[in-house]
Amino acid sequence: MKNPNFINRRQFLRTAGQTASVLTAASSLAPAVLSAPVPGATLGVGCIGIGTRGGDLLNAVVHAPNVKVVAVSDVYGPHRQKGLERSRNPDAKAYEDYRELLADPRVDAVVIATPDHWHCPMVLDAVKAGKDIYCEKGFSRTLEEAKRMRDALQASHVVFQLGHQARQATCALQAKEIIARGVLGPVTLVRTGRFKSTEPHRPNWRWYGYYDQWDRPDPEQVRRAVNWDLWLGPAPRIPWNERHFWHWRCYYAYGTGYAGDLLSHEMDFVQYLLGHGIPDTCVSSGLIALLNDDREVPDTWTATYQFEQPGRTVTFEGSMNTSDQQPVTICGRDATLRFDAIAHDVTRFEIIPAGHNRNPALPKGYVRGQTPTPPNHMVDWLDCIRSRATPKCSTDEAFIETATFLMSLKAQQERRMVRWDPIREEIV
Repeated sequence: MKNPNFINRRQFLRTAGQTASVLTAASSLAPAVLSAPVPGATLGVGCIGIGTRGGDLLNAVVHAPNVKVVAVSDVYGPHRQKGLERSRNPDAKAYEDYRELLADPRVDAVVIATPDHWHCPMVLDAVKAGKDIYCEKGFSRTLEEAKRMRDALQASHVVFQLGHQARQATCALQAKEIIARGVLGPVTLVRTGRFKSTEPHRPNWRWYGYYDQWDRPDPEQVRRAVNWDLWLGPAPRIPWNERHFWHWRCYYAYGTGYAGDLLSHEMDFVQYLLGHGIPDTCVSSGLIALLNDDREVPDTWTATYQFEQPGRTVTFEGSMNTSDQQPVTICGRDATLRFDAIAHDVTRFEIIPAGHNRNPALPKGYVRGQTPTPPNHMVDWLDCIRSRATPKCSTDEAFIETATFLMSLKAQQERRMVRWDPIREEIV
């Protein structure tokens, strides 16, 4: 039976064009360049995408000082309702189309937590509307998108933060300082990984609305509550697909699989610690080893990056079929610094001397209370909005993140070593 809510591509483009014209006129009233907000003034934040991560980020925003969630946007009705309920603001407005939220004069800044295929148009539209931006990782699906986003952000005065919360860890800041002092000696090897095993009838990336929710909502009610054409947006036009809506991480039309979803977290953390930029080369492999449903993205992933100038190799191993562990480990000639967990769960580290290292002053590991606690990732962004400073995971860092994980994706898909060309800014 034909979906009564389904419209063809020509109808969609005509309707979208009409909507865009109205919203463009409204958005033209927004400032192209933001002036510095008055210190202590309440910031009005709009949250776009209130699903899994979006719900978490909204919770973080409402607990930040001098901030009010004034608007939420989602193409799925229950998510809009969730956003209103969590906003702690009876005057908050809910929008189905994010462009209406951008046209709302009460919105000073936006949090974008949609599927990745929407990041580029939403960031570009938010820049045009003069809104400061917090965007979930991965930054974009393609390198061309990343360049467009970077160039637009750099040409603006918008304060941008990419959602890599591992950078907020106090122990990471202390480790970064130790590494910078050369305590480990030359760092030649870094090991990272992401593993997670679930019950066979609950395969990874197949939850419904949150990581621990496996009960399937009524499919017909979901279909009626979703603006499917608006959800697809720039993605290829297909009829309503429940699995694509809930489990978009499994399909390359909407994201980049293991590379942008998990590897990016680890590699960004390593970049935060070492600051070595985009790798020179990458080899990568991926396999659907056990989760043989209709997913396109592998459930097992490995990548090896090399940085030729410092003589450094960074490895990543990941599997959704085992509960093994690979804490972030920084291996130097004179000592190894090993964290207690994956990137965004780190709380402490130990330092293990090499056999030849007899330095009595070598630190033993993380010292609680020695390093001031930095603001969390969301508060860092909000503080920078007020000061017009640069957040920890800014535009430049977002571009490094994207080039890095896309090197792994391209190497895996083309089954070859890839190289970064810094002159052309291309993966070759």
